[in-house]
Amino acid sequence: MSERGTALVTGASAGIGAALAREFAAHGHDVVLVARRAERLERLAGELEAEGVTATPIVMDLDDAAAAMDLHEDVTERGLDIDILVNNVGVGTYGPFADSDLDAERTQLRLNVVLPVELTRLFLDDCRKVLNVGSMAGMAPGPGLSTYYASKAYVNSFTEAIAEELRGEVDVTLVCPGPVDTEFADRAGMGESSVGSVSSNTPENVAKAAYSGLMDGETVVIPSRAMRVVDLLARVAPRSVVRRVTRWVNSGR
Repeated sequence: MSERGTALVTGASAGIGAALAREFAAHGHDVVLVARRAERLERLAGELEAEGVTATPIVMDLDDAAAAMDLHEDVTERGLDIDILVNNVGVGTYGPFADSDLDAERTQLRLNVVLPVELTRLFLDDCRKVLNVGSMAGMAPGPGLSTYYASKAYVNSFTEAIAEELRGEVDVTLVCPGPVDTEFADRAGMGESSVGSVSSNTPENVAKAAYSGLMDGETVVIPSRAMRVVDLLARVAPRSVVRRVTRWVNSGR
């Protein structure tokens, strides 16, 4: 096992998750990669093993009520000691809430809210660091992406709260990316949205900032200077203005 410890990354087959896995491996951490797309996961594991770390792929659909417990049991049965838990997996639903599909909304809540809470509780007694991927979306209400923004608000608040509770015992870090060049927008059906048309980041930059912040014991990491300005403006502007601006950003081009 690596002296740097083993990091478990959910949603590791693409986007920010894959970039985080590569970042941890680049710093000498063994990694446990969890996602549902077997071919991508196996390919990434092979790539990282070639770099000299141990990469263990676990193919699992995390959109299941028992997923957190099943994953914890799988890891335990394999004899893997998880030092760093990375809650990255997440999805979004786009469009008017009144037209939303309830099954898609339930999936979003399971992956974005329930799963990270359950995994954090299950692994907390043994791991020494937790990295939760929240979002700048969690800083404001988001018409057009209402339930996604709300789910990330939960993650953001939950992470900051337990970071304070566990201070001095377990390092807990929240990374809040803004728009990132990943498959997220396509999967959420956001083809007509203006999100990301002005400012966007790369998964690699997000992963580097997140890793650095985690290792430095930071509680909140916002990887983009532009998004730090947005965060400041959202905090001082009237909420009615924030709602209208967010609705405009999320609406069609």
